Amino acid sequence: MENFVYEYPTKVYFGKGAASQHLPGILAACGPNVLLAYGGGSIKKNGVYGELTGILKAAGKTVTEFSGIMSNPTFAKVQEGARLARENKIDLVLAVGGGSVVDCCKIVCAQAVTDEDLWDLEMVQHKAPSASPIPLGAVVTASGTGAEMNGGAVITNEDAKIKGGMFAAAPRFAILDPTYTLSLPRMQVFSGAFDTLSHAMETYFGRSDRDNVSDEVALAVMHSTVVNMRTLLQDLDDYTARSNLMWTSAMAENGILKVGRVTDFECHQMEHQLGAYTDCNHGQGLAMLHPAYYRHIVKDAPEMFTRLGQAVFGVEGAEAAVDALAAFIQECGLPTKLTELRSKVEITPDLLRQVADSVNLLPNGPRQLTHDEVYDIFMECL
Repeated sequence: MENFVYEYPTKVYFGKGAASQHLPGILAACGPNVLLAYGGGSIKKNGVYGELTGILKAAGKTVTEFSGIMSNPTFAKVQEGARLARENKIDLVLAVGGGSVVDCCKIVCAQAVTDEDLWDLEMVQHKAPSASPIPLGAVVTASGTGAEMNGGAVITNEDAKIKGGMFAAAPRFAILDPTYTLSLPRMQVFSGAFDTLSHAMETYFGRSDRDNVSDEVALAVMHSTVVNMRTLLQDLDDYTARSNLMWTSAMAENGILKVGRVTDFECHQMEHQLGAYTDCNHGQGLAMLHPAYYRHIVKDAPEMFTRLGQAVFGVEGAEAAVDALAAFIQECGLPTKLTELRSKVEITPDLLRQVADSVNLLPNGPRQLTHDEVYDIFMECL
């Protein structure tokens, strides 16, 4: 195994009624000013907003709202939130939503306490922020990203056309109530769950020694994710499946699968840049790209693909594993072609050339790709 230091920073409160049961006690230990952050307003329709604002009011907190956090959150949105946090002397940021809201707030918490431009600091100077961030809590209403389990955040710089990973504040606590996910549209449920599957697969296909315990856990997370996605195909409101998927999402990104190993995540790099140039949904973009990417590298890691096929899909052979994954994506109704992503941006070969040339090429997978091969993968998905 690789050398590692492992620390789990987030306290998780899981299950029905977790917010009403635990949030009052959490709030009693923090300062008076809370930044309530959320996305497009769905939490007002499903009752989560009313429940949380009621708890905040009962705790005597002064609430500042930071709304409109979009999918693929931008650095401009981060700066907006940081200004609000500074102006209102925020003591706690409460991020309510899915991965986009939580990711945005991680960087808000760090940007609010420094005059340095964090994008320049991290992405250009390759330095970490030094000031202690504002405390962050997450109330997850859409699972899949596992964003509540770590300090990493995916942020888009629209001017630079880069969608990249930044690191700042891990949530101090996360409230995971599976009932909060029941109002999500079907496609959002499955695209989020596929993101979980992708996280586990991409970790698994990184370089590691033989018989690594992290790989055993990754395969179990993949298998559970597939089983519970199939359960939801039969009954979208199945609470047990929703709760299992919420926890596999957390397990895929709380660091356990990555202990003592390096990870692949090349497919995520491709999707990130596709998202930087278009408005495609993250999980749907991953579902479209994975089979094409895996067909390019299957001969570079036949034993790992064979093992995945056996453990996750019950098939024999490396190429059969890739075929089984592709069939499962179709079974779930997830996109298999770029035209199915319904992007408002016209996706042309010229645009895909620009996207491919901007992709960060990682050396950690079965084989490092070239920009030309990334372009070929994109074109195979057109």
